Amino acid sequence: MKSIRYVDALNDHYTAMGNPPYRWTVNESAPLHRLDKPLEECSVSLLTSGGVSQCSMPAFNADARNDHRLDAIDRDVNATDFQIHDSYYDHSDADNDINCIFPVERLRELAALGEIGKVSDRLWSGFMGRIYNRSKVLEESGPDFAAALREDGVDILLAAPS
Repeated sequence: MKSIRYVDALNDHYTAMGNPPYRWTVNESAPLHRLDKPLEECSVSLLTSGGVSQCSMPAFNADARNDHRLDAIDRDVNATDFQIHDSYYDHSDADNDINCIFPVERLRELAALGEIGKVSDRLWSGFMGRIYNRSKVLEESGPDFAAALREDGVDILLAAPS
């Protein structure tokens, strides 16, 4: 079986849409470190970039570029209260079970089992793919999001890109 050359396929896709070749961000200074406390004491939040919004919220633009919108989602949300608008991937499985790309029920199960301390008060959906203006992420959107996570006392963020 021949492997899929994902980066090449993505560049071909974007170029066919009239975009310049994608420039991948290489982060050489990510502040990764060991947890300061046991996992079973940690507050965990979740971010999906798959065009997921609650039914009561405006839908994401399925063909968006440079969309820095970020929706806060209550941790007790009903898992059937979502819509997915993204034209860049097949989300038919996630349409049937949102946990494929926004595993909110799995996260609550881990908390109930005591595997994690708790689910953060707010979960997140946003930064919907195809973001070319990295400077805005680095200088505005990213720091604002990090501040919200600190405000919520989040120890771990699970990123579920789509």
